Amino acid sequence: MSEKISVLIVDDSALVRQLLVDMISQDDEMEVAGVARDGVEAIRLTQELDPDVVTMDIHMPEMDGLAALEYIMKKSPRPVVMLSALVKKGAAPTLRALELGAVDFIAKPTQFPTSVNEVREDVLNKIKAAARSRAREIWEQARKAKPPKKVKARRATVGGAKLVVMGASAGGPRALAEIVPSLPEDLPAALIIVQHMPEPFTGSFAARLNSKANIEVREAEQGEELEPGLGFVVPGGQDMVFEKIGGDKVRTRLLPTVARHGASPVIDVTMESAAQAYGARTVGVLLSGMGSDGAMGLGMIRDAGGDTIAQNEETCLVFGMPKAAIERKLVSEVLPLDKIAEAVVARL
Repeated sequence: MSEKISVLIVDDSALVRQLLVDMISQDDEMEVAGVARDGVEAIRLTQELDPDVVTMDIHMPEMDGLAALEYIMKKSPRPVVMLSALVKKGAAPTLRALELGAVDFIAKPTQFPTSVNEVREDVLNKIKAAARSRAREIWEQARKAKPPKKVKARRATVGGAKLVVMGASAGGPRALAEIVPSLPEDLPAALIIVQHMPEPFTGSFAARLNSKANIEVREAEQGEELEPGLGFVVPGGQDMVFEKIGGDKVRTRLLPTVARHGASPVIDVTMESAAQAYGARTVGVLLSGMGSDGAMGLGMIRDAGGDTIAQNEETCLVFGMPKAAIERKLVSEVLPLDKIAEAVVARL
């Protein structure tokens, strides 16, 4: 990698291309390697310019962003950040891009030029995180990996209702797409998934997980009772806490998020509430993502007597969140991605 992060910008909109050129050129840590108007040009310039990061629009003529991404990840894998409109119909192709190997996605500004400054920090931070990611190594691992094994539950569980909380950000959708389908249908705990993702996307993400999982997974709604073998994805733009309603019974409460700059739902909020509601019957799992959200929450779970697991650096696309928790000595076990489902079931 050169001293500056070199970025190839791919978008069929001249306005969006120019906005990204301006943002990147004004940052001392980055430079524009080139611009492309469609997927065909993106593939050619990726091979010619060898950029550190590619920003890729999804909907383009000639060849769309998904086809170009798939080709790049097979022939010359590198960090790719997708550009996505924050609308519900854009969720499915964006989530598909994350499964194909994209590190993250950036929301396109909805109004020009008034909303450009609102997304500038997010754009620059995500490109820099992508440049530091293990995208090339993770993609090589994925090509060689065997299908994940299904984990069997142990029938005997004692000590009341249990809860598993998994927190993730960049790289999380791919990690969760491996872990959740490996969990058994008789999972003796409720599962809460806190994935940094905006509101129009979390429902589609829950549906994609549900289509692959042995347990039911759906986007959470207000006041739902937690049950063993039932999984909830926290909706974007909201934070989840828990409310005891008698005996072992607990229900969800959804609140407007306390997050800034789009890093929501907040993992720490849900993990702290889980520790209060479930105590030692909680398992906290922190997966790939930039920043440090979730580290404090894992600490709360550990202090309440629960188990805490972090994904290891070698299998993380972005090691920020697990690293923050590990460095603070808040993690019981540090595990590769393919061992996490088994460890969760063992702790239950």
